[in-house]
Amino acid sequence: MVRVGVLGAGTWARAAHLPGYRRDPRCRVVAIADTDVERAREAARDFDISTATSDPREILSRDDIDLVDVCTPSQTHFELAWSALEAGKHVLCEKPVAYDYRDTKRACDLAREKGLKTKVGLTFRYSPAMRYMRELVAGGFIGTPFIFNGYEQNSQWLDPQTPLRQVDHQADQSVLQVSSLEGYGAPIIDLAHLFVGADLSQVVGTMRNFIPDRMVRATNKMMRMNIDDGDMFLGEFANGALCSIQTSFVTIGNYPGIEARVYGSAGALICRLVEEDGIAETLRAATPDQVEFRELEIPARCYPPGGTRTESWRTLFYANLVGSFITEILAGGAANEGDFGDGAWVQEVINAVERSFRERRWVALPLSP
Repeated sequence: MVRVGVLGAGTWARAAHLPGYRRDPRCRVVAIADTDVERAREAARDFDISTATSDPREILSRDDIDLVDVCTPSQTHFELAWSALEAGKHVLCEKPVAYDYRDTKRACDLAREKGLKTKVGLTFRYSPAMRYMRELVAGGFIGTPFIFNGYEQNSQWLDPQTPLRQVDHQADQSVLQVSSLEGYGAPIIDLAHLFVGADLSQVVGTMRNFIPDRMVRATNKMMRMNIDDGDMFLGEFANGALCSIQTSFVTIGNYPGIEARVYGSAGALICRLVEEDGIAETLRAATPDQVEFRELEIPARCYPPGGTRTESWRTLFYANLVGSFITEILAGGAANEGDFGDGAWVQEVINAVERSFRERRWVALPLSP
């Protein structure tokens, strides 16, 4: 039994993290913390958690907790994840672990030195359709990868009155702040890495602020928020493949709005993680002798227990993520997908695209220390 302490009792914890743990009989959430203690107590009542507190140190100091889940505002991730590792806990952390890829690398190194497992909330690699797509790519279905296209459509903040979260409202608004690229670009960049099977060697990109004034949740006021609510970049991989990636807060379409396309010498695959007409995801394939894309059935083994294609993506994908991490922790050994090392690679690409935008040029990877 893996005993879990959760830091953060907000919407994403309640919609995805806590249902994921409740679904897996090999783990149990024994404590939850939130700066709003009433929110922590409400989550504790709803999910049968014995301890609720406002102080994360109470969880980090407990000897009976094996895994700490960091599901708090982004600016708190690194300090909490680092403290949990120092306390000898396995750590699941929402993205980004840190804004600077070098800090994420440091946390990865600390975990490995201590023999601890880590995982980043790169949710979409755990969708049943994406897992089957990985199997097909690994089995040679597409042959040599040529091109990867990644899209993230999301109109959550098309309406400026919708309260904006996870932003630094005290930042210098004369400078464009990274937002969509980091919040929604990360899982697409991760998928590109998975399906192409190589590191990016250089990127060039741009970011744009389309809606300048927004309601900010932290202040409950309309404010100037100079964030990238839309971005695009091109990349070249070390193995010669190419990629294009686009993310946005203001492109109309249903959640989660992910589309990953990979084209190769022997075939092509398109995976859409978009809830449409009650279906959470679809996977389509084409080959040189059958160029019209046809839908593929996703095998039952790719779903969590009881999962179906009509289940909400929030619970469906996170059940697989939690199941993956619990298996890795209980099995021991080196297996640890989507860990802080993967998170550092993704964040390094994000940092490179930001540098490209600010300096208006191609940026080589890996970045100089």
